[in-house]
Amino acid sequence: MQDLSQYKVEAPSPVTLEGRFVRIIPYDRAIHLQALWDAFGGLEINPTLDYFSQPYFKGIEDFDLWLQGVQKGGWLTHVFIDKAKDAVVGMANYMRADPLNGVVEVGGVAHSAAMKRSPLSTEAHYLMARHVFEGLQYRRYEWKCDNRNEPSKITAARYGFTFEGVFRQHMISKGRNRDTAWFSMIDTEWPGLKAAFEAWLSPENFDAAGQQRQRLEDIRAAGQTKAVS
Repeated sequence: MQDLSQYKVEAPSPVTLEGRFVRIIPYDRAIHLQALWDAFGGLEINPTLDYFSQPYFKGIEDFDLWLQGVQKGGWLTHVFIDKAKDAVVGMANYMRADPLNGVVEVGGVAHSAAMKRSPLSTEAHYLMARHVFEGLQYRRYEWKCDNRNEPSKITAARYGFTFEGVFRQHMISKGRNRDTAWFSMIDTEWPGLKAAFEAWLSPENFDAAGQQRQRLEDIRAAGQTKAVS
């Protein structure tokens, strides 16, 4: 059994992470509030964030108050910048950090339409996971979502998070029950997950039209097969 008697890590702090396609930077209200609102299509943010637990936004003022509130509650909001267009395209948060046990969750994840069918989202979540395991030296990285949110569950599995089960009647969300699906990746899995992310993101994995040659799941499965054989 691993001796963790001397294990000690710090709480996450705002960080800038640089990739080939995306830059992740700490949220700055003066710079990013309007840019995020516009990226999500104004009031179209409500269907985009339908599975978030907060009430529907009536305007940017509500969105602003929500962002301020979650940050006061300990969330570290970061925005995704499309480097090719120098444009805000999404956001995510490090949240519910537990430095004593080396655990943190990624949540409040929102991708604008500009991130769909592009490497941006995969690279963004690779960078965030890499920071958790290599920058912070954490042991566990969590992804949770409304159990009805099939796209989020599919995305978590694609990135390599392991499904751990459903917490029934976990919370009340928008006046209705929410069962929450839990996923995680842990530090011992990270080397294999990292190798798969980097192989998928490499230029060699994309054709002249920018289409992937291999799926991330297939690269990961091939790597796991090699490790066993």
